This record gives sequence, structure tokens and C-alpha cells, in this order.
Amino acid sequence: MSEVNTKELHPEVWKLFDKYVHGLIDRRGFLNGTAKYAVGGVTAVGILEALSPKYAEAQIQVQPEDSRIKGEFVEYPSPDGYGKARGYLVRPANASGRLPGIIVIHENRGLNPHIADVARRAALAGYVALAPDALFTLGGYPGNDEKGAEMQRQLEQPKMMADFLAGARFLKAHAYSNGRIGATGFCFGGGVVNNMAVQLGADLAASVPYYGGQPRAEDVPKIKAAMLIHYASDDERINAGWPAYEAALKANNVRYEAFIYPGTQHGFHNDTTPRFNAEAAKLSWQRTVAHFDKYVKATS
Repeated sequence: MSEVNTKELHPEVWKLFDKYVHGLIDRRGFLNGTAKYAVGGVTAVGILEALSPKYAEAQIQVQPEDSRIKGEFVEYPSPDGYGKARGYLVRPANASGRLPGIIVIHENRGLNPHIADVARRAALAGYVALAPDALFTLGGYPGNDEKGAEMQRQLEQPKMMADFLAGARFLKAHAYSNGRIGATGFCFGGGVVNNMAVQLGADLAASVPYYGGQPRAEDVPKIKAAMLIHYASDDERINAGWPAYEAALKANNVRYEAFIYPGTQHGFHNDTTPRFNAEAAKLSWQRTVAHFDKYVKATS
């Protein structure tokens, strides 16, 4: 079987992959749709393998054992969700006193190694970070994104959202936290933190959704957080909702900035997949930290 060069894949393959990872088509649907683009000894199965996350090969930016941080798994009540939830809590090792907090919401496959790494990056930026795992009640992230996505589809959306909100409230009230919190999330998690901004109102100081689904226009007046919104340029499904969202943000005088990163695809921040764009990921994260420093940390 020939090696897959992801840079040479037909644009339709990327669209099919986006549908697959978001549950809009199943594995068979992806393989059948991709078959006609599998040429020159390349197979549809090989293409799927090439596009899937490679955690073992990826460069973790902040190792779990890094002496600069302290991390632990914590459980907390979620009475409106699945009763009990769990998350990865990380803070700077040399922290003295209480810190502002950042909740980090994963993609549609549970708390995978990439999102845990993002939480550690937030800790290095001077925050106490909490990365919940929506799959906790099903046994936790299974170590495989494909299986994780299947598991997450089994959850009830309202209860899962309630678990995330419980995590935000847990972080806000935690002994390590000074009570000011922000939120960031990716893909599915981007939609969650958009919704968090609606649900939490003034209890959320800032929100940074990455390529996430937008809230309903009629709910935007409830947003009190300062919004920093990241989009990929080649992300038709998600970007279709941006004009109406931006109009609602403007109409309701919500503080926001938005950036669309040229030459990027949905998932560009995730450095474990071929959709990763190093330049856009670095710039967007610099902007994210600066946003939190301005709206969450500076006024703490």
C-alpha cells in the first residue's frame, strides 16, 4: 500500500472526513465516499488512517510530569447532569494564593491527550485549568478517538452540557481559584463554550471558542463574557453560522473579536492531526492567552 500524502488529498476527502468525525456519516460512508479518490496504490482505509490523530507520534508541548505544573483528576457533583463528573485539574507548581481559572472543553470524543496538553499550557500561562471528560460516566476517554466519538454520541446533550456547566461552577468555587474564570473549547467544545457564555452570563469573564457552533441569535443578549472567536477559512459547515452570530453580537453590544485564519481547516489547532496548521495554532493561542490575561487575569 502506498503512503498517503495528506497535502495532495482531494478537497472532497477533507469534507467527507469532517462529516465523519462529526457523526454526520459513519465509517462505511467515509470509506465508500473516499474510494474514488484512492488512486495510485492508496486505499480508503489508508486515507482514514492518515487523517486520524497520532497521539503517540505527536509532540506533547507540556508533559504531565513537567515540574512547572501540578495536575490531578478531580470529581465533582453534577446534579442536573449525570450526577457526578470528573476533570483534569492543573495549576502552576509555584503558585501562591488563588488564581484565575480556565475551563478547557474537549472535542466530540472525550478528554483526549491533546486537550489535556492544552490544559497544561493554560496552567503554564498562570491559570488553574480544568478539562472535564464528558465520557466519565461511561468509563472515561477510551484511549481511541474513534471509540470516544461513538461513546460521546450515546450521551444526552442536556445532561452533558449540565456536566460542563457543573465543571465551570466547580472551578469558580475551587480553593485554588479566585472566582474569575474564562472558557475555551475546540470543535464541539467551541460550541459548548459559546453556550457557556449564554448560560453563565456574568459568571464567565471571557470565552474563546475555536471553530464552534454558534448560539441562537435570541440567546446572544445573555452573553456578558468578552468573546474571542477563532475560525478556519476552509470550514463551510461551521462558518455558515457566523454572519448571523456576528450580527447578534453587534446588535447587543457584546465585546468580541473574531479571526478567520487563511489557509486553514477545521481543527487547525490540534497538533496531532494533518489538519494542524502550526502558524495559525501558535498565533491563535497567543491571542487566546492575551485575551484571558486582559479579561480574566488583569482584573483579578
